[in-house]
Amino acid sequence: MKEVLSFLLPWEFSPAAFALCVGAVAWYAHRIATLPAAQRPGFGRRASFVAGWAAIYFVMQTHFDYLSQHMFFIHRIQHLALHHLGPFLVALALPLPMPAPLRGLARMKIARLAWRALQNWAVAPILFVGLIYLWLTPSIHFDAMLSAPLYRLMNWSMLLDGLLFWGLMLDPRPRRDGALIGFGLRIWLVLLAIPPQIAIGSYIALSQHDLFDVYAVCGRAWGIAAMDDQAIGGIVTWIPAAMMHVVAALILISRWMRFDQGSTPRRAWSAS
Repeated sequence: MKEVLSFLLPWEFSPAAFALCVGAVAWYAHRIATLPAAQRPGFGRRASFVAGWAAIYFVMQTHFDYLSQHMFFIHRIQHLALHHLGPFLVALALPLPMPAPLRGLARMKIARLAWRALQNWAVAPILFVGLIYLWLTPSIHFDAMLSAPLYRLMNWSMLLDGLLFWGLMLDPRPRRDGALIGFGLRIWLVLLAIPPQIAIGSYIALSQHDLFDVYAVCGRAWGIAAMDDQAIGGIVTWIPAAMMHVVAALILISRWMRFDQGSTPRRAWSAS
């Protein structure tokens, strides 16, 4: 038990990560408590929201972060949680409207311009896939794993981009009700993001060369051969990520069909 509790303590405490994860859940709980019973989200939405932030917290603010710096496949699991699973679950929960201070910030002209620049059908998927390729470029990855500021930039960029991408893709509304992209195009976008991820994941998994020798420099936490570590990491990049995009496409198809049948999903935070 002592070892488990020790593992759950932060490897390198980040006030920003702690404030974001704990603050988001605390605000959500407070907001739910102030809503009339009829307007409160169901258990599934609450569980999804909490689970998403818990996954993000776990890979950033426990000793899992230490392992991710000393095992390539653990690093890939960390980024799967930061870029895919955590943000996916948060967006799937259809979060409640943003707090008033954030809504005021979002109305600022520069914020609206930045939002429109990032949240459109051409930029969002390119940025989503492009960041994966960027941080898995061996020379860049080498520097990121040996530089604390660059390592933090890598993780935060993956997290924030994941929140932006899945929030955009999983918006339950059709375009005429305020969504930035229609259901049909979003389905295509999440599916078109699969092949590039399969390509890089399979390349890493099947490579006959050690692409990420930085882990030999840092020292691996466990006695796993470098090529086995790399192969498992490639599979993590290849299969689970692609499966999540398939699930997202099925969710969007289901929501599109329900809307066509006259059932309008509840509005997400981006609606406010």
